[in-house]
Amino acid sequence: MARSTFAQKYCEKLFPHATYELTTTDPEFSEFFQNFAFDEVINEEAAQLPDRERMLVIIATLLGCQSVDLYKEMVPAALEMGVSPVELREVTYQAVAYLGFGRVYPFFAVLNQVFEQHNIEVPLFGQATTTPETRLAAGNAVQIAYFGEGMRESWKQGPQERAHINRWLADNCFGDYYTRTGLSDKDREMITFCYIAAQGGCEPQLTAHASGNMNLGNDKDFLYRVVSNMLPYIGYPRSLNALTCIDNAADQRA
Repeated sequence: MARSTFAQKYCEKLFPHATYELTTTDPEFSEFFQNFAFDEVINEEAAQLPDRERMLVIIATLLGCQSVDLYKEMVPAALEMGVSPVELREVTYQAVAYLGFGRVYPFFAVLNQVFEQHNIEVPLFGQATTTPETRLAAGNAVQIAYFGEGMRESWKQGPQERAHINRWLADNCFGDYYTRTGLSDKDREMITFCYIAAQGGCEPQLTAHASGNMNLGNDKDFLYRVVSNMLPYIGYPRSLNALTCIDNAADQRA
């Protein structure tokens, strides 16, 4: 099997200055994987996404599945494909809310290393829009916009023993992250779906965020396209689980 002409040209577009050890050490695997990920998936009509959205999906997916080495290769590719440094930083920041700082911490060093290599000065311009006094109300407003009136003052609902967790969801998860500029609401909910699907084992939350995506206009067809672009990086079991969660969210809305 030889690498297709399209896959070769697409790889040259993504990675104009990179060489890959697998091409030498594992040429057969390299050929069929690149033909799949960088030709068949890219050209599949049911998987079509704009370049920017595709790269945001891939970066969020690599964060979700803890692939720091491939993230290091894909961040420069994302820059080549038009994703801005601010957008890359925001995808990485928001991952902390869904993966935890312990798992995302290594990615900060990689991102800043890539920025240095590309002469991108850090720190980047700030994107925060809230203060310690406003983050709770602002975060809850985002929750309501995404998931409906049932989220209003959600920390006052349910068992008192877990009220602080629901408050943290409002002020930290949504108030500290989702209120930032640099990405749109649709972008933020799309990448959240990717984090959760890629890490696996969080299907109730994945179904909820599939519904949140649909509330914002990222419909079932769009989410299927997202999963199609995630599949080379997370494999079939988690991709099939994600499709089931999308179906379940759509059924709940019917």
